[in-house]
Formats: sequence, structure tokens, C-alpha cells
Amino acid sequence: MPEPALSRAAHHGEPAEFADRSGRAPDGRAVDSGSGNGSGSVQSVDRALTILKLLAADGELGVTEIAGLLGVHKSTASRLLATLETHGLAEQLPDRGRYRLGVGVLRLAGATRSRLDIVRESRPVTAPLAADIGETVNIVILSGTETLYLDQVAGPSALQIHNWIGHRNPVHATANGRVLLAHASATEAEAILGAALTPSGRLRALTPNTITDRAALQAALALVRRDGYAVAVDELEIGLTAVAAPIRGVDGSVIASLSVSGPSFRLEATRMPRAIKAVRDAAALVSARMGYLAPSGGIRPV
Repeated sequence: MPEPALSRAAHHGEPAEFADRSGRAPDGRAVDSGSGNGSGSVQSVDRALTILKLLAADGELGVTEIAGLLGVHKSTASRLLATLETHGLAEQLPDRGRYRLGVGVLRLAGATRSRLDIVRESRPVTAPLAADIGETVNIVILSGTETLYLDQVAGPSALQIHNWIGHRNPVHATANGRVLLAHASATEAEAILGAALTPSGRLRALTPNTITDRAALQAALALVRRDGYAVAVDELEIGLTAVAAPIRGVDGSVIASLSVSGPSFRLEATRMPRAIKAVRDAAALVSARMGYLAPSGGIRPV
């Protein structure tokens, strides 16, 4: 027999204050009412998240049911549901007045799934590439006005670049960032560049080699669009060079960047043509695995 929703919530570690209207936890401890020091806002967030969990578990619930499960007044539950509805995370069924999860939850889940898919689908390509070229291979996306490193495969070289997974970097100073910026919408690109501007109107310099002039950066982005790759030498860090190319999704839009990075003394000019070809080919393979079919017929998934 299925567990009642309230029992499930308690069993899965839901906050104790949701189980009792008396303001006390089941063991008799007084529960913080949320007054002072912003704890009321934290409690509201906690309750809203619990509503999402309850809707996920039960499918549909009415305001009265939700209020009872949370141990709050019906008006409080209504306000929380209204806020979730505003953000598309919950929706009210017009015929019965009950609530269910909104499509906004699907969008959030889809964003997470797409990131996981990129990592999963890139590994059969990035691991052999790292072994073949001997340097670190990265998978990077745009996150707000910065780049976010989703995955990294280290090459066999003795001297390795440190782990970038989960790390954020300025977009304008990296090869990955330029690939992503070159294919961003005008509005998105303006926001990204605006975040990198200094009071003098120039882009923030991370090293003496960082491009800080907006016109020069725009010219570099035009080359990225024309040639299909970006190179950054000693711009993020002195001694670090990277080559990047775009990963495209099923609709042809650029969803991520694939790069090879390593010490500048190893990724020097004579190795660059091979590195560029390897990165472009690898990015095309990952794109194919993500469902993209190039206009000429494209590289099929391996």
C-alpha cells in the first residue's frame, strides 16, 4: 500500500516544521517561526521546494491538502503556489482547481539533462583525443556571463594543467569563451562583454596578452565564425595555450565548446595546425553524437 504523502515527506527527510501545525517538531522541539535574520525567507524557500516535491510525488494536490501537509494556513500555501505559478514551476488545473508541476520544471530538468548528455556523448571522443594529442581536453558551456567547465580529460603528458571542472572563466580571455561568444545572440554578447568592462571602457586584462579592446575582440570573433575555431595564447594565464571549436546541437545552434589546452611551450606554432584539425574534427564528432547533421552530410556518430 503506498505511503501517505505526509509520511513520505517525513520519511525522506522533509523539515520537521512541515509536519505539525503546533509549531513544534514531532519530538516536541520548538521550530523556528522564521522571524529575524532572514530566516523567514529561508523558510519560505524551504516550503516552496517541499511543495514541488509533494507535487512530484502525488501528481496533483489541492491548496487545502498542501496546507495540511506543510502544517501552514491555507493562505500561506496559496501565496507559495502563486509564486511557483508565476515562475512556471506549478500550474493550476482549470477544471478542478488542483495544482501540478509546471512546464518550468521540465525546462530546468532539460537544461540539466542537456549538460549531462554533452558530457556523456563527448567522452568517447575526448578520451581518445587526449590520449592522442597528449594534452588536456575540455568541454565548456556558457553560464551567465562566464564560461563553465563541464568536463575534462587529461592527456598522458607528465606536466598537466590543473582540474578546471566546475571552474568559471571570463569569456573574452579564453578560446572556449570566444567560440561561445562568437555564436551568441547580440543581446547575450552585449551582456557578456558589459560584465567584463572596466571603468575605462576596456575589457579586463588577465595577463599582458589579453585582448582588451572591444574592436579587436570583435575582429577575433569574426575570424572564429569564419574559420570554425579559436586560439588563445597566454591570455588567461601566462604559459597556457588553448584551441577550441564549437559543438552544435540538433538544431545547429552552438551548445558548447571543445578545447585542447596545455603549456604554451608544448602547444607552440609548429604543433598548432595538427591541434586545430584535431579539435575541429573532435567537435564535429561530438556535434554528430548530439544529433547535429552538417549541411554536407556531416560526420556521423561513432
